Amino acid sequence: MAVGVQGDKNTGVTDIDFDVIIVGAGFAGMYMLHRIRGMGLKSIVFEAGSGVGGTWFWNRYPGARCDVESVQYSYQFDKELEQEWTWSEKYSPQPEILKYANHVADRFKLREDICFNTRIKSSVYDEDRTQWEVTTDQGDIYRSSFCVFATGCLSSFNLPGFEGMDDFSGASYHTGQWPHEGVDFSNLRVGVIGTGSSAIQSIPEIAKQAKHLTVFQRTANYTIPARNAKLEEDYIRAVKGDYAGLRERARQKPAGYDIPLNPQSVLEVTKEEFTSEFQARWEKGGTQFLGAYGDLLLKPEANEKAAAFVKKMIRNTVEDPKVAELLCPTNIIGCKRLCVDTDYYKTYNRPNVKLVDVSQIPIDRITSSGIAHAGIEYEFDAIVYATGFDAMTGALFNIDIRGREGRSLKEKWNGGPQTYLGLTTNGFPNMFTITGPGSPSVLTNMLPSIEQHVNFISDCISYMREHGHSRIEPELNAELDWGMHVNEVADVSLRSTCASWYVGANVPGKPRVFTPYIGGFPRYVERCESVVANGYEGFSLA
Repeated sequence: MAVGVQGDKNTGVTDIDFDVIIVGAGFAGMYMLHRIRGMGLKSIVFEAGSGVGGTWFWNRYPGARCDVESVQYSYQFDKELEQEWTWSEKYSPQPEILKYANHVADRFKLREDICFNTRIKSSVYDEDRTQWEVTTDQGDIYRSSFCVFATGCLSSFNLPGFEGMDDFSGASYHTGQWPHEGVDFSNLRVGVIGTGSSAIQSIPEIAKQAKHLTVFQRTANYTIPARNAKLEEDYIRAVKGDYAGLRERARQKPAGYDIPLNPQSVLEVTKEEFTSEFQARWEKGGTQFLGAYGDLLLKPEANEKAAAFVKKMIRNTVEDPKVAELLCPTNIIGCKRLCVDTDYYKTYNRPNVKLVDVSQIPIDRITSSGIAHAGIEYEFDAIVYATGFDAMTGALFNIDIRGREGRSLKEKWNGGPQTYLGLTTNGFPNMFTITGPGSPSVLTNMLPSIEQHVNFISDCISYMREHGHSRIEPELNAELDWGMHVNEVADVSLRSTCASWYVGANVPGKPRVFTPYIGGFPRYVERCESVVANGYEGFSLA
């Protein structure tokens, strides 16, 4: 049901009632809008950017691309859409993913119900009206029965608080908010702070342009070659001929991603056998490397064999032994996000690239001419902050969200996020978070996880309407039980053993809590289906 809000700014009207307000026009928000429309309900989407695409709208840094194979990083709710869209590469670059998002928006005429260039300042639950009152940055007020936050897990970029950042006379950029017109680093001296996923993708590209590139590394990360390539027509034809089979196989995998998984223990095979298996997966490329054996993320001695192999490959690739050792991670492989790259380690063999270790002696400050570290001032024309995101909760905390009795979400989650199924939180009726804390989210292929959440929310609203309910809220005991379960399964895995953004370690003062659900996509879906089959068990309906 179109509401006529298309355009760069909203219409300026206030006090309009909707059935559902959706915050965010990325892949989650777009599909949520599509489903709500199909139910004949009145909905509106608010989007801070000037276009759709979410993380792929903002993250336009050089080399940005998906680390899930293109044919699987796509919607599956519409069979015609699957057939009409053709991906060009094994791992889609950002411009192609954004083009796909725009294609979906145009195909389903979604823009007419999206309010662009509009940030939500507050979302407050009105107990008397049983409605959410949403206020935009332009001061307009909208009301709705349900409020759905499709704000993304990695959408609030994390800018470190270095002293003197405003003093720098050159250009400064953050990978998570890249200029849409692009940046030309030709003949410039460039400093990059950070060596996470965004840095690992962008550093090789920046190095090709820059006169000189200096990388400041606090923590070395594991990265596997992507082995990206153009997709052959025969392969595309085969995938489109069996999309249903591909999707079903993916649904049965822990990450919702159809990659080869070997359940065997690496501790039960010979050195020659596991070396051969690791080599084969290194040559194939991608995150499927960790699927080589079933115990790599369960047993430290098993994990060490995979880690040792990657370190060997780093030492074989990087010509300077000292630089190679700095690039060898010291933590568990997989406890931080496993990165996928194109020529990352080879980039450090270039004469115009320098690596500076800041693990023991932090950066002193940003100066007017560059970066001061350990008594040395490095002069730059441009600085790139590849410092990641305030993951999982950052985008939600940027909005003043208040539930029953005026309690803020930020206050409730002061010691770490508390949710039921990663979808809802006690004290905040009729509010949903898509791929929120406590759901598989970032440990899975995001598109299937998004669709599963949107389908759950849509079906829940339909159920409420059919049974005469106007309010739904998770029971406190159900929320606490789910939180305990999330923690229990996290403790089984080695993923929770290091200071990563999974636990908020990259943001000073953030509670150290492992936020995503690590039990796997199939197990999570089974739990959600059980909750529904038992009449929305764990929820209070009124």
